[in-house]
Amino acid sequence: MASDRITVPSLQKMKRQGRRITMLTCYDATFARLLDPHVDALLVGDSLGMVIQGGSDTLAVTLDEVIYHTRAVARGVKHAHLVADMPFMSYQVSVEEGVRNAGRLLKEGGAHAVKIEGAETELVSRLTRVGIPVLGHLGLTPQSIHTLGGYKIQGRRREQARKLLDDAVALQEAGAYGLVLEAVPLEVAEQVSQRLEIPTIGIGAGPHCDGQVLVIYDLLGFDESFQPRFLKRFDSLGVRVEQAVESYAEEVRQGVFPGPEHSFSQAAKRPSQAPDEAKRPSRAPDEAKRPSQAPDEAKRPQAPDNGKPLSAKKTAEASEVLDPTEKLYSSASGD
Repeated sequence: MASDRITVPSLQKMKRQGRRITMLTCYDATFARLLDPHVDALLVGDSLGMVIQGGSDTLAVTLDEVIYHTRAVARGVKHAHLVADMPFMSYQVSVEEGVRNAGRLLKEGGAHAVKIEGAETELVSRLTRVGIPVLGHLGLTPQSIHTLGGYKIQGRRREQARKLLDDAVALQEAGAYGLVLEAVPLEVAEQVSQRLEIPTIGIGAGPHCDGQVLVIYDLLGFDESFQPRFLKRFDSLGVRVEQAVESYAEEVRQGVFPGPEHSFSQAAKRPSQAPDEAKRPSRAPDEAKRPSQAPDEAKRPQAPDNGKPLSAKKTAEASEVLDPTEKLYSSASGD
């Protein structure tokens, strides 16, 4: 484990020191390697049901799918704290089933902690006792989308704000090490953040939370049509990806790509001899005196497998073979 690995105590210490926590969603090893050096935590969210699978909500995501993506992300993580979402119906049936499924996310997926929506204090307490860290999630909880009546701001009414604060305190007392606040008025998020000793991580909850989280695809601007108020795009990769693919397709159709610099030749140069090999005679002295072939055989050109004689040019070309030590990829991409 890297010495600078972000852990649960690390995140709680950042809260005490007033240092803002950075979190992003992540769903594969390639993005994990890119994001890991720059953020404190990565979340394998059930948002994969929308941004990866193309669904209209997160409800169809299964536990096995979250495990699969978490395992992929874990392979690219050396620094960040890795959290995995517990998807819909992976913990609502019973506390026992919730404990079992949370354990799978750590054992099979390689997560460091799990995230659970709602005030599931009994489950949080049980998980904490068996050594599974829990990140709570209040406000807009997407797994309750049908109960909430859509993706709406939560906590605007006084009684809603009071309940949200009570639930936050209850989750802290149950053992949650942190809390995501989603789509909550900034005043309510500020009150909750000040009241709790554990860090709050906001998405659409204003600037007063102890940290922030965004969906990586939204941050990078892959979908120009998705424009919620809380989102700031830090790039427009959707447009840039389309431009790159358009250029690739055009070059293929025009025969520009691949060029000679992207191609392999059969007539590759042979590797030079090692210094000590160059000094040694290739044959014993008595062997050097003997002809390697019978006189009549030496006059005949060697025939290929099809039995037809080779021309002098073809014979020369055949003597130059592709260097067997040449690699298609560098070690970083795969041997």
